[in-house]
Amino acid sequence: MRWALVKVCVAVTTMVVVAFAVPLGLVIKEMARDRAFSNAEREAAAIAPALSITTDRDELERVVASAGSDAGIAVHIPAADREPAVEIGERRAAAKDIAMTRRLGRASTTEVAGGSTLLQPIALSSGEIAVVEVYVPEAEVSNGVGTAWAVLAAVGVALVIGSVAVADRLGIRMVQPAQRLVEGAHELGEGKLGARVPEEGPTELRLAAVAFNSMADQVVQLLANERELAADLSHRLRTPLTVLRLNTASLGDGPAAEQTRAAVAQLEREVDTIIRTARDAKPRTAAIGAGAGCDAAEVVRERMDFWSALAEDEGRKVRVAGVDRPVRIPVARADLVAALDALLGNVFRHTAEGTAFAVDVHNGEDAVIVLVSDAGPGIADPEAAMARGRGSGNDGSTGLGLDIVRRLAESTGGDVRIGSSVLGGTEVRIWIQLDGRAPVRRGHRGTVRRRRRGAAVS
Repeated sequence: MRWALVKVCVAVTTMVVVAFAVPLGLVIKEMARDRAFSNAEREAAAIAPALSITTDRDELERVVASAGSDAGIAVHIPAADREPAVEIGERRAAAKDIAMTRRLGRASTTEVAGGSTLLQPIALSSGEIAVVEVYVPEAEVSNGVGTAWAVLAAVGVALVIGSVAVADRLGIRMVQPAQRLVEGAHELGEGKLGARVPEEGPTELRLAAVAFNSMADQVVQLLANERELAADLSHRLRTPLTVLRLNTASLGDGPAAEQTRAAVAQLEREVDTIIRTARDAKPRTAAIGAGAGCDAAEVVRERMDFWSALAEDEGRKVRVAGVDRPVRIPVARADLVAALDALLGNVFRHTAEGTAFAVDVHNGEDAVIVLVSDAGPGIADPEAAMARGRGSGNDGSTGLGLDIVRRLAESTGGDVRIGSSVLGGTEVRIWIQLDGRAPVRRGHRGTVRRRRRGAAVS
C-alpha cells in the first residue's frame, strides 16, 4: 500500500509538472526568439535615417559600423538614375527574398545557414526601396533557453521528490497500523493468545484494530471455557473409574485380571493428564527438542504385548516386524501410545473376530514409517474416513482416533495415508519425519528401508 501510494503521487505530480513545464518552456523559447528579432529590428531602424539622407557607400559603411555589428548587417540599395547598385556587408539572404521584400514593402524573415535574417525595407529619397538585412545567429535566438529549461526541470524534479516524501509519510501512517494488524493476526494464529494491536491510525484501520482485539478476547474466553469444560468432563470420569478400580480388586490373580487392572490404571493416568493439560492450557503434544522423543520399537513391543492377549482371546493372528532394534522418533511416548491404541482399537472394533492384523516399523535416514494393517473388509472410502477422523464422526464413532494419529504425524512434518494392505484389508501408514521437513507426497518412500520381519505371534 505504501509503495502504491508513492507511485500514484509520482505519476500525478509528473503529469502536473509536464502539463505546466512543457508549455512554459515553449513560451520561454518563443520569448527568446522575439527578443533576438526585436534587437535586429532596432539595429535596422538605426540605419534608416542615414539611408533617407544619403546613399554614399563610405557614409553608409560608417553608419553600419556604428550600429555595433557590421558583420551581421548588410544594406542592399538598388540602382537608380544611372547610379549603380550599392551592396554593403555580407549578403546571406537569397536575391529573390530581397526582391520580394522590396516589392511588398514590409519586413520579413528568412532562414539562412546558421540562423535567420531580418529583411527590413527602407524608402530612399529617390523613391527606391533599399533593404537592410540583419543576421540573427541561432545561438542568439536560443540564448538563455537552455538555462531556463534546466531551472524548470530542477523545479519539476524537486516537486516530484517532495510529493514522494509527502506520500511516503502518509503511506507510513496508513501502512504501519495495517502491518501491526497483520503481525497480530500471525501471532494469534501461532497460538500467542496475548497478541493485541494498538487502536490507532486512520478511522478504518482503527476500527479494524478494535474488532481484532475484541475477536482475540473472545477467542481467549472461548478457549478458557473449552478448557474448563474438558477438565470438568474429565473429572466426572473419576467416579466410574474409581468403581472400576475397586471392582478389579475382586478379579483375583491371572493375566486377564492383571491386564484389566493395568488398563484401568492407565485410564486414570490419562484422565489426570487431560485434566492437568486443560487446567494449565498447555498442548499435550509439545515440540520435541534435540535428543528427546521415544523409541518407537519399544513402544510398539509394549502395546502389542497388551493387545496380543485380547487378540488371542478372539483368535486373531498377530505379526510384528521391525522392532528388533531401537528406532528413535521425535514424538512423545504418550502420543505414540495413544496413536497406536487408537488404530489397534479400530481393528478390534471394526473387524470380525479371527481377523489377523500386523504392525510394521520401517526405519530410514530421514523418516520412520509405522504400518498398521489388517485382513478385514477394508475401507471403501479412505477420504471420507480421514474426514471422519477430523472430527465429524459417523457410525457411532467419536471421530477422534484418526485425528490423534494425524496430529502426531503432522507435528513432525509427516502425514497419514489409508490404503489397502497385503493382508487384504486396510493399511494405515504413519509417516514420521525425523528432520521436521515439509510433509511428503503421497506414495513417496524416500530412503526408508524395511527392517527384518519378526516372527508371527498367534
